Amino acid sequence: MTKLEYTFKTDTLFKILFVKNPDLLKDLVSELLQISKKSISRFEITNPEMPSEAVGDKFCRLDINMMVNDQRITLEIQVRDEGDYPERVLFQWSRVYSNSLESGSDYIKLPRTVIISIIYFNQLECKEFHSEFRPLEITRHEELTDKMTLHFFELKKLPDDITDKDMLKLWLALFKANTQEELDKIKSLKVSIMEEAINAYNTVTVSPEFKELERLRSMARHNEASALRFEREQTTIEIAKNALQMNLPIETISKLTGLTIKEIEEL
Repeated sequence: MTKLEYTFKTDTLFKILFVKNPDLLKDLVSELLQISKKSISRFEITNPEMPSEAVGDKFCRLDINMMVNDQRITLEIQVRDEGDYPERVLFQWSRVYSNSLESGSDYIKLPRTVIISIIYFNQLECKEFHSEFRPLEITRHEELTDKMTLHFFELKKLPDDITDKDMLKLWLALFKANTQEELDKIKSLKVSIMEEAINAYNTVTVSPEFKELERLRSMARHNEASALRFEREQTTIEIAKNALQMNLPIETISKLTGLTIKEIEEL
């Protein structure tokens, strides 16, 4: 197996590829939301910019915001389970929804706001790879409003059997793919939109623009990891110091913190 250096889950690649190929994005969104492309009269990416100074910030999120007809849609990729994803999605939804209200406008004019999350970890206990959430009364299942929708597509639950008959699974298989062989398998199905997406992927991965943005993004991830490691080390040292003040045996402190006896003696 030939492991891909970059995948459709790489956030910088994801953003560049679909901003530069809005027709591909339109097809993807129509499949994710199960709506006809012909029914989409307005399709606009509202955050196409990718300033390099922002990409280098570890807090930068490379999601894609769109207006699809009268709906506000946010599409995002998440690879790591950091333990707070539902809360992050709710926060993202509330921010997009509240920012849609123009000064002096009535609340009734707030648009339907949809967050689509393609995630590479298991968030929910169900077997299905797609889950849709809306605010419902818990007994009668009566919908409070249609203006809030959260979609989760869990890639690890996607079945391995893909055919040219199910475009949604084909699109998600592209995001799930980690090897060149998996991409080749999808391309061998001779589905034109899949071939177009893979060709666009090949073009983006060798472009100077992507290489530079990915360098900055990688640097930000490295700096974040270094900062977290330093923070953990400082916490470990503080625990060891407190344990010494409590006159605990050095051997016990070593087992508790993972520090060597020499390191503890130096404290």
